[in-house]
Parts: sequence; structure tokens; C-alpha cells
Amino acid sequence: MKSIEHSMIDTDLLRSFVVIANCGNLTMAAQHLNRTQSAISVQLRRLEEHLDVTLFDRHARGMVLNDAGQQLLPKALSILAQIREVGSLFADPLTGSIRVGFPDDFDDTILEQVLQQFSDAHPGVNVIAASGCTSSYPAAVNRGDLDIAVYSGVDNDEGTFLCTEKCVWAKKPGTKIDKSKPIPLAVLDRQCWWQDLPTNALNDAGIDYVIAFRSSNFASLQAAIRAGFAVGILPMSCIGNGTTIVPRSEGLPELPISRRSILSRPGAPEVLIDAMTAAIRDARLAQPA
Repeated sequence: MKSIEHSMIDTDLLRSFVVIANCGNLTMAAQHLNRTQSAISVQLRRLEEHLDVTLFDRHARGMVLNDAGQQLLPKALSILAQIREVGSLFADPLTGSIRVGFPDDFDDTILEQVLQQFSDAHPGVNVIAASGCTSSYPAAVNRGDLDIAVYSGVDNDEGTFLCTEKCVWAKKPGTKIDKSKPIPLAVLDRQCWWQDLPTNALNDAGIDYVIAFRSSNFASLQAAIRAGFAVGILPMSCIGNGTTIVPRSEGLPELPISRRSILSRPGAPEVLIDAMTAAIRDARLAQPA
């Protein structure tokens, strides 16, 4: 049995573990932490040796939390959150106002957790939140209409890295895709990269389809998929509650991975931006990758 002293873990190792879990590979994690990839790899190895477990399954495309990693992640997030609370225990309470834009494809639990965590921790701050298509957020931040926003895109190289997000084909559980007939497709009807993603993928694969449902928001898109009315593309974090991933055996084409980032308005109060960023990261990391 390990002694109490031996079982104590350097919180810097936990912080690196959380970032690796978020990024899905060592290269991105190293960039985010402003360290070398070898240094991050050493930290992960030290943590795994300390706990006498492996925390990730390694694949050609990156690293995925295994069962042990999934067990550790919420504990690590809780510990790091408590450390932040201790650090701010005697600091002046935050005040002011912050305008934040969230993607409408965020899972409801992520959005709820962000707003609740931030409001509970900083009751003196007035939060003005919006949810919608992220394609408009860079311009809104530049105009000063938003102080901070979560932005998404396959070719997104803006802002501060938040996480990567798998795009997946989604359907109602129990339904089968019959490729002898045109696939009924649900698509977003708005000017963003999501709009053409499903049709381009099926056109490139030579798979016939018919657009059965159009919507300008993700909530309606998900409803059409849950009803079994159509097949569509969702972020991995939105799968569940009546939707499931279409298995590769059903022959639909591979999809790209999007990059989520945090945009912030130049001149916005740094302490408020940092606090909101921490709330967004914690909520996003608490969800399965």
C-alpha cells in the first residue's frame, strides 16, 4: 500500500493530463501549454507511473481516454477547480459585465454548467449570453458586440485553442440505412461550414441522397434525426438522448474533425475573460470527447 506522502500527486501533472485529454494528442497539448512535446510526454509518463495505470489508448490519429483516464478526469477537474478557488479566496470579488457567444451545437449540459459555474463563482458579474451560429462570432468580437465567444470550424485557425470535436453521422437508434435508396438527409440551412458538409461528403463518396429536412438551428436538426425522419451530421458531444452514431459498416464516408477555439475582444477585462474561459474549459472537459 502506498504511503500518504508517496500517493500525493503534483497538480502540474494533473493539469497536463487534463489538457492532453482535451486536445487528444501531445502536439496540440504541448502548444497549448507552451512546452515541448517531450516534456509533456514525460509528465504523462510520470503520472501514469505514479498511479500505476495507463490513462490513454494510443491510436494513429491521437490519444483517447481509457477507463482509468475517464475515472481520473472528473477528479482532476475538481482538484484544479478547488485550487483556483483557494487562489482567489482572498482576492477582490469580480464585478462588471461580460457578453459571451456560445455555439448552438453545444450540448445543453455544457451550456448549463458554464453558466451555473460562472454565476455561482462570480455573482457580482452580469453575464449577457447568446447562442447561435459561430460563423458570425469573429466579426461580432471584432466589432465589440461580444467580449468572448466559442468559435468552431474545420479550417479554424483563429483564437485560443479549446478542443477538437469529432463530426459524426447520426441517426435514430434501431434504424438502418438502406443505400439502395436515396438517403434522407437533414441539413443546416445557413451560411456556415456545416451547411455543405453532409452533401459534399456524400457527393464525394458517390452516395445518392435527398434533402428531407432543412433547419437553421441544431435543435430542430436533432429533432428530425431523433424522429428517424432523416440522417444528419452532429458534433460527437451531441450524440445521445435519442440519437446514435451511424456505424462505419453502414458505409457512410469519413468526416473531418473541427477545431473549437475561444475568441476574445481586444481590450476586454482580462480577469473576466480568464474566468469565463476557465468555466468553458471545465464544462467542455467534463463531457466525453
